[in-house]
Amino acid sequence: MIPAGPSPGVLALGAEPPLAALRKGPTPARVANVRIGTASWTDRSLIESTTFYPPGVVRAEDRLRYYARHFPVVEVDATFYALPSARNAAAWVERAPDDFSFGVKAFAAMTGHPFVPAGLPSDLRAALAPDVARRPRVYARELPSDVRDEIWRRFRDGIAPLNQAGILGYVLFQFPKWFPRGRTNMAYIEECVRRLPDHRIAVEFREPSWLAAAHADVTLDFLRRHGLVYVSVDEPQGTRASVPPLAAATADDLAVVRFHGRNTAVWDRPGVGVGERFRYLYGERELDEWRPRIAHLAGRVREVHVLMNNCHRHYAVQNAKDLAVVLEAAWRAQPWHARGGP
Repeated sequence: MIPAGPSPGVLALGAEPPLAALRKGPTPARVANVRIGTASWTDRSLIESTTFYPPGVVRAEDRLRYYARHFPVVEVDATFYALPSARNAAAWVERAPDDFSFGVKAFAAMTGHPFVPAGLPSDLRAALAPDVARRPRVYARELPSDVRDEIWRRFRDGIAPLNQAGILGYVLFQFPKWFPRGRTNMAYIEECVRRLPDHRIAVEFREPSWLAAAHADVTLDFLRRHGLVYVSVDEPQGTRASVPPLAAATADDLAVVRFHGRNTAVWDRPGVGVGERFRYLYGERELDEWRPRIAHLAGRVREVHVLMNNCHRHYAVQNAKDLAVVLEAAWRAQPWHARGGP
């Protein structure tokens, strides 16, 4: 009997992406101490575009393995909409290389965003008042304190396999545009630190008062004192929800940069879906604006994680590859040296 050969899925893991524009740059997309990736590896529009994953890469485990061949870091966006599953996290640990890194987005209830109560585990839904459980969206402040505590506990447990394996890069706390600078909200950030001990927390603001000229230094110093990573952002400017593209390091070990696109017309418009809000393909000149900023961060921290959140079709993976090319050329011309590195 002739032994069976590798499955089509295994063979496809070594194939190039179908779209030629995605066959560039270092593989995986890492330049010195800068890791580059995207905010999802299972975005529906990316999969349906048939541009990145070869035809044989269709199983969940193969998609992560294929993604990890091209990128050394990814952000898990699904945990914003539903509590994470330890079973899924354990599977990711098995499928990802040892030197891979996951960023995990905090559940909506933990950052002051509304969430769908129907998405909670059944026992937590049963603990809610009937009128609250039936609402399409609720806020954490409307929940009993014991339910809020249980949400935090289950989030910790759900990501524990990543943390125990040493491949949890950070937990992203993206605070909403109705979360302005002030004592109450600073105290809440301190509470987040207490609730997630032994986790690296990265903080992204969507309300500009935190980074206004008069308050930016105070905000960054607050993050430093509490061991928090400031998330630098590229996003549309000129709206009421625009945070400036400030590249700042508030921890020695990690800096995070997130690219959201530049769709100014819809950035602050109510009712716009994420598919429209982040539908933006950066040009090379726009990415090159971040070359000196990322080099600045890379020279001050042990590692920089750069995530493309313009998840529409192939836009995020292409721009991640494009940025890797830009940074690789910069590194060859003038290497930066990370704090704590060689």
